Amino acid sequence: MPLHIIQALTDPLLNLLADDPVRPEIPAEFRVSDTTEIFVLQHEQTLEPEAVVCVAYRSKIPGDVLELAAKPDEDTHVAVFYTIWSYRPGAGRKLILQARTWINRNRKNITEFVTLSPPTDMARIFHLRNGAEVFRINPETVNYLYP
Repeated sequence: MPLHIIQALTDPLLNLLADDPVRPEIPAEFRVSDTTEIFVLQHEQTLEPEAVVCVAYRSKIPGDVLELAAKPDEDTHVAVFYTIWSYRPGAGRKLILQARTWINRNRKNITEFVTLSPPTDMARIFHLRNGAEVFRINPETVNYLYP
């Protein structure tokens, strides 16, 4: 399945942000920068979007959205998956795996993969089923660590 990376505010797939069920308040200008990216898993033949994940590259693991929004220093070594949604069952898992593979190949400085997830059963089940473990429980979020 093709992996599309939104790296410009003019990308037509940017309109998918309107479907973000987790962090709709985060503006596109934050999500597309030199320290953030949006990955879209597309259907192989139709190129219809199947899942979307937003990632921020940070120097430490954020405990909330304010820490996520803070400008990182130059030592960015943490990939923070801070929102994900899918249009087809199973697509979110495939997207996480493909995004991680892309990050490993293209961002050699990244050594940790975590989430900034809402404290919901759905998020917990999703991340634990996909091999993550609870790293830290924060007042309004949970960080899951992917090995």
